[in-house]
Amino acid sequence: MRTDADIARPMVQDAKVALGERGRAWWEERSEQDDRDRLAATIRALLRHRGEKTICPSDAARTAGGESWRRLMPLAREVAAALARDGVIEVRQRNEVVDITQVRGPVRLAAGPELTRG
Repeated sequence: MRTDADIARPMVQDAKVALGERGRAWWEERSEQDDRDRLAATIRALLRHRGEKTICPSDAARTAGGESWRRLMPLAREVAAALARDGVIEVRQRNEVVDITQVRGPVRLAAGPELTRG
């Protein structure tokens, strides 16, 4: 049986990683995997926080990348694709679910079934 603590633990972990409190420090040199982990945690944390609302991949890149967020945009889309494949999020364009690897232009990210399960 899952307890409130079991449900809260991954949420707290995502928030701390997204904010840079866990993992490699923001001022240290990071690997691509460090950036991927932080972007994934940021996407999950932002979607949980916003409830039914969607986010833009740039919201995650801005949170994870600070002033150099633009360099993270291609990686943010790759991370979103992986999260979508796992059912954690949905990628939408014009309110239709799409494969982010097959579309161009702006997309929105929404919580998927795996994220909403808690």
